[in-house]
This record gives sequence, C-alpha cells and structure tokens, in this order.
Amino acid sequence: MNKGLLVVISAPSGGGKGTILKELFARNENMRFSVSATTRAPRPGEVDGVDYYFVTREQFEDMIREGKMLEYTQYLGNYYGTPRGPVEDWTAQGYDVVLEIEVQGGSQIKAKVPECVSVFILPPSMQVLSKRLHGRGTEDEETVQKRLKKAIQEIPHAKDYDYIVFNDRLEDAVEDVQAILRAEKLKYEKNIESVERVLNDAETV
Repeated sequence: MNKGLLVVISAPSGGGKGTILKELFARNENMRFSVSATTRAPRPGEVDGVDYYFVTREQFEDMIREGKMLEYTQYLGNYYGTPRGPVEDWTAQGYDVVLEIEVQGGSQIKAKVPECVSVFILPPSMQVLSKRLHGRGTEDEETVQKRLKKAIQEIPHAKDYDYIVFNDRLEDAVEDVQAILRAEKLKYEKNIESVERVLNDAETV
C-alpha cells in the first residue's frame, strides 16, 4: 500500500478554499481532512472537533511544548495549528490528508515534509475577494479590512507553492486540484514498487 499524499491548501481569507475542499471530499473517499486547532472563538454553526478543535491559549501552548503540533502560526491574535498525530496515522494508512492552513504554516510544512503537495488558491481579483468577504456578513468592516490587508501580504507567498489554482469558476478550480492530485500519484518515485513488480513478472513470460 502506497503512503498517502500530504496536501497543503492555502488561500487568502475569502479565497474559496473551503468551498473547493467541500467538493473535493464529496468526490474522493480516500481523502481525510486534518482538523486544525485554534484559540479563536467558534463562529455560528461551527462544531468542535469538526470545523476546528477549539482550545484555550494555554492548551495550545502546551501542545507546542510537547511537540504535538506539526505546524502552527498566529493570525489576527489567535493561534492556529495542525495536530501531528492524525496526519501521520492517516498518511501511513494510505489516505490523502488535506491541510487547510495559512501561508506561514504552509512554509513550516514544506520545511518539515518536503514531499508534500502544496496548492495556493488565488482569487481572480482583489475586488472579487472584497465582495466575497463582505458577502459573508459574519464580520464587521474593520475585520474585513484587516483580512484584505492580510491577503495583500499573503498572495506574494504563492511563489513558494507547487501549484496555483485560480478560483474564478468553482467547477474549474475543483477540476484543477483533482488533476494535480492525479498527476502527483503518477510520479515515478511514488510508483517504484509497481515498476519493479512489472519487471519481476517479466521473468514468467
């Protein structure tokens, strides 16, 4: 059984990565979502253990000290991070594990797990991004402006990712990510054992 892919997905807030991932998981039974831990308060409708593990700042810092975080960062005054255990267990079992994380966390993952597949979701324009953030209606204007300012800081980091996917039309963006995952699974280094098996079979011909 081949080891599963570790897939890093990043985008500015409002970039649509959550919607894209929802579609991907509906189409792929072999995918698992790495639930992040955070110290921010839950938004309406969010469920602990499903959307995030909501923990206190003290609990999060304990996890950092104990080496239980694969990566972590601070964003708008709150910690966000990836618990190490589930990710390592799932990939060992052959599942593709998706990490939906900020660019700083993505950089940490790339350093620790160079073989990961990193994808940056890019909005078609800042105007569209602003419209999406305002359309959510979950935050005040000051917070929306902070997110737009943060997006301007994050987008240049797209150069550090393996792939760029433009989220203009949802269906196209989902198909692009699907194509990336298919291509990654066909790389030689992920199929060495299959090549050797075919050569071994040649002895019986």
